[in-house]
This record gives sequence, C-alpha cells and structure tokens, in this order.
Amino acid sequence: MLRQYELVERVLDYDPNADEAALNRAYVYTVQKHGTQTRASGDPYFSHPVEVAGLMTDLQLDQETIMTALLHDTVEDTLATIEDIEANFGPEVARLVDGVTKLSKIEAMPEDERAAENLRKFLLAMSEDIRVLLVKLADRLHNMRTLHFIKKPEKRQRIARETMDIYAPLAERVGMYEYMREMQALAFEQLEPEAFATINDRLAKLRSQDGGQVDAIALAIKQALAEAGLTVEVSGREKHPYSIWRKMAERHVSFEQVTDIMAFRVVCESDADCYKAMGVLHTTWQFLPGRFKDYISTPKTNGYRSLHTSLMYENSMRVEVQIRTRTMHQTNEFGLAAHWAYKQGDRPDGQVSWLRDLIEIVDASHDAEELLEHTRLAIYQDRIFAFTPKGALFQLPKGSTPVDFAFAVHTDLGAQSVGAKINGRHMPLRTPLENGDVVEIIKGKKAEPQLNWLGFVVTGKARAAIRRAVRLKERDEVAEIGRKLFDEIATKVPARIGKKAVRDASKRLGLDGEPELMYAIGAAKLSDREVMEALVPGCTADIDDDEDWSKRDHTISIRGLTAGVGFKLAECCHPVPGDRIVGLRKKGVGVEVHAIDCLALASGIDSDWLDLSWGKQSQGALGRMRVTIYDRPGTLAEMAGIFAQNLSNVKSLEQVQNDAPFASYEIDLEVQDLAHLTRILSALRASDAVAQAERA
Repeated sequence: MLRQYELVERVLDYDPNADEAALNRAYVYTVQKHGTQTRASGDPYFSHPVEVAGLMTDLQLDQETIMTALLHDTVEDTLATIEDIEANFGPEVARLVDGVTKLSKIEAMPEDERAAENLRKFLLAMSEDIRVLLVKLADRLHNMRTLHFIKKPEKRQRIARETMDIYAPLAERVGMYEYMREMQALAFEQLEPEAFATINDRLAKLRSQDGGQVDAIALAIKQALAEAGLTVEVSGREKHPYSIWRKMAERHVSFEQVTDIMAFRVVCESDADCYKAMGVLHTTWQFLPGRFKDYISTPKTNGYRSLHTSLMYENSMRVEVQIRTRTMHQTNEFGLAAHWAYKQGDRPDGQVSWLRDLIEIVDASHDAEELLEHTRLAIYQDRIFAFTPKGALFQLPKGSTPVDFAFAVHTDLGAQSVGAKINGRHMPLRTPLENGDVVEIIKGKKAEPQLNWLGFVVTGKARAAIRRAVRLKERDEVAEIGRKLFDEIATKVPARIGKKAVRDASKRLGLDGEPELMYAIGAAKLSDREVMEALVPGCTADIDDDEDWSKRDHTISIRGLTAGVGFKLAECCHPVPGDRIVGLRKKGVGVEVHAIDCLALASGIDSDWLDLSWGKQSQGALGRMRVTIYDRPGTLAEMAGIFAQNLSNVKSLEQVQNDAPFASYEIDLEVQDLAHLTRILSALRASDAVAQAERA
C-alpha cells in the first residue's frame, strides 16, 4: 500500500502546483473514517481507496480526481455524508464523490434493480464529468485484483459478470485498453475457471517449445523495416487467454486451430512512417485479405488509432501486426485519460459523445431489466462503419440495421422511418448493414415505431426508443377506452360533470390529472363506484356497501348440485348463463363448472362428472373473447365504444399478439348471458375496425 508521503510525491512529480495540504487531509480523512474496517483479504479497508488513488496518479490525473479516489467509499461505508465532504474538500470533490457513491437507499432492492439503479446514477454522473468514470474504473480494477479473497463463489461470479458486461466494455469505449484487458482476464478466470486454466496451460507449453520464436519474428520485422530506412520499436506478445477463448467460441474452433495467437506492435515516428511500414511488411510477407484495418484515417469512437494487418510468416504461421506512432500508443492504452481533457482545455467530444446515447437509454428504459439490457447493447464492442448520403460517419454494433442507423442519427428520424436505401438500392428495414454502406432513411410524417422492429434491431438506443413509443401508444389507446367508459359512468351520477369535477376527482383518487384518470379507468384499475364517488362524494350511499353498482342485479345459481356444495365457474372456458354446462368434482377443489365444449374437460376423465344447468334468473358472468383489430389510431377506442353501447363492463384487457397490421387482445367482459355476449360479438364483427372477433 502507498504511504501518505509517497502518494503526495507522485502527484507533485507531474503537478508541482497541486495543493499538498488538501491531498494530505484527504488521505488522513479516509484513514480515520474507515478506521478498523477490514477487507475480505484481511487488509485495512483504507488500503483500497489509497490503491485506487495510486492508479489515478499513474494516469497523472488532477488533484480533485486523486482526492475523489481517496474519499470515494467514505459516504457509502462510513458515517460521513456528502455534506461533510463538501465542507472539508469543496463542492467539486463532493460532486465527484457523490457520482461514484452507490445509493444507500437501494440496498433493500432486488439484485437486478439495485445494479440497474447504481448504473443509472453512475451514467448520469458520468455524463456530467467523465472523471467519475475514471475513478469508478480504477475502483473496479482494484476490486477485481482482490476478488479471489471473497469466500462466496456466487458473489465472485456476480461481480465478475458485472465487470465483463459493463465495466470492461466501458473501459474499451473510452480507450482504456490496459484496464479492459486486465478486467477481462480477471473476470474470465472467475467465470470460466476450467477454460482459463486450460488455455494458460496450452500457452505455457507453447512458450516452452517456442525456442525464442517471438523474439526472432520481432527481430525479422525490425530488420525488414530498418532496410527500408525506418526507425521503429518492435515488440511481440501472446494474446490474452480471454481473447483466445473468444476467438475459439466465435469461430467454433479448437485451441490448435487458432492460428494468430502471437501479436506484434510496431511503433513508428510519424503517421507517414506507419503507412510506409505497412507497405514494407505487405511486400515482404504475404498479407491476409480482409484482415487489414485502417484506424488511423478512420479512428474508433474512443479515439483509438492504429493500422492492423495479419501476415503469413514462415512455415505458414499467421501473426497479427499493429502499427502506430508513440502518441497513438499512449492514447490507445489509456484512452481519454492519456490526454486528459481538463489539462488540454479541449474536451475530446468524439470520445464521450456516445454518452448522450446512454443518457437517452436511461430516460427511456422502463425498468431494471431493460436498463441493464440496453446498456449492455450500447457498449457492445464489435463495430461497423456506415455513412449518411452527405458523408457523415456513424459507428454501430455489428449486425445493425437501417433502423439502428436511423436512431443513431436522431431519435426522431428513427421514429419516422418507413424505408431505406442502402448504397442507392431500396432494401428492407431489417437488412444487416456492412462496413462502408451508405444509408439513406426514407421517412413518413405520420410514421411511428413498430413493435415488430424489436425482432431485428440490435442497438440499445433503438430498443429503448421503440419500447417507449409502443408503451406510450398503448397507454393512449387504453386512455381512450377509459374516456368512453367514463362517459357512461358520468350518466349515472346526479350532477352534470364538468372539467372542475374531473380535476377534483383525479385529486381525490391520487392521480395526476385527467389523462391519468382516463388511463386508470381504461386499465380497469378503478371500479365504476370508485369513479362515481370521486366525482360526486356521497352519491353511492344508496348502493349496498358489499355490492358494486355494476353487479347489483347479477346472481348465479346452478341446478344439479347438492345443497351447500360450493362451485366456481371455470376460468378456462368462462361459461355464461345460456351455455350448456357440466360439472367436475375434484378432490379438495369442489365443483368446477365448464361449458360443454370446453377442451379442458379432456383432463377430467378421472373426476366425477355432474349434469348441471343454470338456475332460474341466473345472469351476470365474465365472458372472455379474443378480438383482432387493425393496428391503427382510433380502432381500440371504437371497440371500447361498442362495449359501452352494449352496456358491458370491461374487467380486463390484454394485448396477446402484435403482428402488423393487426393487434390481438384477450378481453374479459361482464355480460348478462349468452345472448348478450353474442350481440356484442356480432356488433364487433360488423365494425370496420375489427378483423376478427371470437369467443375465447
């Protein structure tokens, strides 16, 4: 562990103007606050924030970031508060510490929700100040280095999975490849211990049989370039176990079939020398077509710049070569931190612009599961390049479609997409894009996102936007149903209902205005009686307390049952008065009443069958129907109007299928009898809004 004076000296070495007293106060504060707390390793807990601060000094970050690293766990794990941090170290450090700190109030949440809420807060803080991310990545890296001390294997697995899914890709997205590779290696060891051990054993055997081959290849590359007048540095290394394992999984090959296990790095003096070096290598050894990538002319979103190529060396050995300048190398290993924006005075927008997409995802995600899913998609690593007709470049995950491209350009463009041209040819919206495609989006003024797009889009931004639009559309249609039902309810109260009465009713029901009220009615969250009482308090006093207004005259009796025997109407067929019925007597259940043509009767062979009939004046039961309507604005409201005209109360409505241009719903209705249900079905079938209506 770094001692106090060692940490301060590190900072002063690259920033002589740093406030030595403030750094000392932060070091002492974290030691005092964490006190006797220990880590799973048995080390004092304060050793962790001190080591995280040490990682920040390796990147030569400013003193506020170093102090944040020292203090980042005090609010979460001690009695210190953000107010204490601000009083002692100023508002900037307090803001950064708050961004890294997990929310204490979410500790009682389920695991996925807690992870999602932490991620939500983290992303929002990161969008305001990227230093939050740098501290968090160093925090996670040090935790991964000591993960093996945690005794519970399920906890190690959870932390490793979170690191692999979220933090390693985030490190890659800001170009911190050194952090990314180490996180992936440590997480891989926990998640796939057998594969990790096997690949390491194979690499050890290769090393023992190598006979200095890596050094020999590096020397051959350097000599070939020196003969061409280039001064370069050449180094060789084995690929990391996780990188090899991914290649094995993606290509479905064995370890022996992975040919490019060795990689070499050539560091040149200038950009021009990089291209000259590539030409020399390609004329000295055969290069593999399709394996050359130019990230100098077209850098990655995280600022990564380099030339990549694969060569066939002697004995048909395949080797990968990366060619870059010294400045590129520094940036490529430590990314955004290597040319720190706060020092340069010019924030590298290209490296952090993708954060805007993440923030849109935070806003659009409906729940914890969606947020985690969409964020993982947003930081997906394998990328392609596509262009607008005007030449603007967009990087997208491999497998992206024109819909993903449209949402990447702008959310509104994605929402209005109706077609696309790829390289000048009309192509389906679900067509996967290739590197270098020119994509023109055709939009329609009245177009809107379609639910079936979720079947082929791959970006988190597109999925989040589509789901949000579909939810809002469904909410509007349910609210329209509620408005129809409300008009019917309003005729039952002894007063004329105006805007003020509706506003007052919403307040009494704890709802935020008229739209919320109509949605609650349409979604069957409120009974007719509750709405009436909210509109005109006291108007339902003449209705029996134990009986809802809509059910006052509803009575069911069954002939053929022994007196006192209980029964229930089967939910599989929803029999209503007028149906031919039979009963099944099951042990411990009582008698289930089924329609005579119910398919579930086949499972009642071993039960006692009873010949039943409806009692006199039986009326009022739930009838279930399946209705397929044309999926366009207003059709759901027209269906609701038919229910209202036929004096039927909707008890539940669920969309069970959406296959454009149709949407199918399963609906439970209160009906008087079979004749009433039949009239409603006939009215539905006569409507232009309905494609099909059947009893379910």
